[in-house]
Amino acid sequence: MEAYEAFGKACEQAGPLSPRERRLVKLGLAFGARMEGASRAAVRKGLEAGLQPDELRHVAFLAMSTMGFANGVAFLDWIEDVSSGRKPPKRAKKR
Repeated sequence: MEAYEAFGKACEQAGPLSPRERRLVKLGLAFGARMEGASRAAVRKGLEAGLQPDELRHVAFLAMSTMGFANGVAFLDWIEDVSSGRKPPKRAKKR
């Protein structure tokens, strides 16, 4: 786990992007992969890095033209859940 964390830190420092820009890129990548857990974590880390909810919502709006309206609405919902402290709904277990 230490090697993985060191790799992540090295990747963050490898280029010219600011911490804010890196957070926005990470959020866009998580949305693009439609990874809910990673998206929620990216929202949380973005807020911790000083991004405003409106800035995070802008990423979701930008995603709508590429990934569709329904996906964009899901992204907006994930942002709202995290930024408001609302817990995500429980999902039914698969049988």
